[in-house]
Amino acid sequence: GNIFTQQPGYFSDLDETLPTVLQVFNNILHKCGLQCEGASAEPQKLEEKVSVTAGNMPLQELKDIVLYLCDTCTTLWAFLDVFPLACQTFQKHEFCYRLASFYELAIPELESAIKKRHYEDNSVFADLWRRISHSRKKMIEVFHILINQVCLQPILE
Repeated sequence: GNIFTQQPGYFSDLDETLPTVLQVFNNILHKCGLQCEGASAEPQKLEEKVSVTAGNMPLQELKDIVLYLCDTCTTLWAFLDVFPLACQTFQKHEFCYRLASFYELAIPELESAIKKRHYEDNSVFADLWRRISHSRKKMIEVFHILINQVCLQPILE
């Protein structure tokens, strides 16, 4: 068995942790000058017109965001892959919807920013492209695991 079956209290820990995970997506959107959709979208202050976008931010910041996103998506996928029972808890936080909106807003923006930028060193472009592609793939796989566990499995059982 795994640690969750030994310690059912971990489900409530997970439940309390998920808003923090979702906040990661909101932070990335915010850093790219994008607005998140949905229930937890915080209203933007009028004077807070964001002029930084993924396209014009410093290269180091773009690298940091892509790395952060890649780590987050890989970790989420690895967790749900070994522990699909957690999907119900994820879904209580509208995770599929939130992930899909994030994907729609952030991925095209980041991909475009990576492609359009001028690089002194082409290996930097290759690395960023590899990481954003990996992030995209892991987000889709996370989505598949969630849909499978939350929607399809209950029908089959």
